[in-house]
Amino acid sequence: MQLPAALDLSRFPHPPLSTVRLWVTEVLVGVSEDCVDDTVLLVNELVSNVYDHATPPCRVRVSELPEHLGVRVEVDDGEADLLPVLGTSRLGKYRGRGLMLVERVAERWGISRRTWGKTVWAELPFRIVRPVVV
Repeated sequence: MQLPAALDLSRFPHPPLSTVRLWVTEVLVGVSEDCVDDTVLLVNELVSNVYDHATPPCRVRVSELPEHLGVRVEVDDGEADLLPVLGTSRLGKYRGRGLMLVERVAERWGISRRTWGKTVWAELPFRIVRPVVV
């Protein structure tokens, strides 16, 4: 595992979701498959939201929670005034379920306003077991 890790997506005009999914898998090497899958789902949804509803730049961070008790995902964008709303989308009635997935998968999630935009974050609880090196 290579945490904390950050990925700058500002050079991508369209959401590079396959790149993001691969990156999360690489930084969480050694973590259980279920935990990696849940983290990939959260990052995928949060990055998609930036490209659908906010303004770049987009940056992603994955870090370990204290005491190895999970992972925190953070996705930045440049849109301070337009906050995500659970279960609604300006893109039509068949959209807007991304944050509902985040709500169900994450233990906690929230939004932090910044002077330059906002950070949407989510935390996944699971025990990170580090191999013992002798």
